[in-house]
Amino acid sequence: MTVFSICNDRRRLRLKQSWSAAVLDALGITLDANLTHAQGGALLIANHISWVDIFVINAVLPAAFVAKEEVRRWPLLGWMAARNDTIFLRRGSRGHARIINAEVASVLACGKYVALFPEGTTTDGRTLLHFHAALLQPALAAGQPVLPIALSYWEEDGQRSLAPRYDGDLSLGQCLTAILKRRRIIARLVTTPIRGLQGEDRKHVAAAAREAIALAAGLPRVNTAPEKPDDPPAARR
Repeated sequence: MTVFSICNDRRRLRLKQSWSAAVLDALGITLDANLTHAQGGALLIANHISWVDIFVINAVLPAAFVAKEEVRRWPLLGWMAARNDTIFLRRGSRGHARIINAEVASVLACGKYVALFPEGTTTDGRTLLHFHAALLQPALAAGQPVLPIALSYWEEDGQRSLAPRYDGDLSLGQCLTAILKRRRIIARLVTTPIRGLQGEDRKHVAAAAREAIALAAGLPRVNTAPEKPDDPPAARR
């Protein structure tokens, strides 16, 4: 991490990519990525299954991630996130949100990726929750594209894998043990057509992106609307 902190941006991205690929390899996870629609300076939005998602995305599209402030306090993962260009979001603070929006827009304007999980929490990988459209606003306001990404995990026999899931009351140790018990897991990442460059509002972009991800990952949609429109929930992850 010391080397990472003194590198220039290009070198930092290469290191992030190589380290992420090395982590996946150590976990016995093979990456199958379709980057057909990848475009620099895009806001990456993906369905969220596991802490492994971050390494899957970074292995092919190294990005600065947007995460809730609580992640900073997580054992090990929080330490790694704080040293890995993570943009921490403090929910409920409009002043802080404006700062974060400006920071996100600045990173995107440099042609780099910012990534977030608009469901606001993890699932077991078999459903797709509501997308919180407000999280997309920084990219749309800056005229930058939104790139929906579908993530899924598969066993060698072609069945969907539940081993990487990190939802409910599962601990990091339990998740890691489940992954390591498998000889090999295939992580599939599929980019879908970019959104948000035709003047669409954030709710339209969020709905279209959710539909694209659902189709690409083969997931049913669960219509769980937020208590307040566009407000991210107090999610566990």
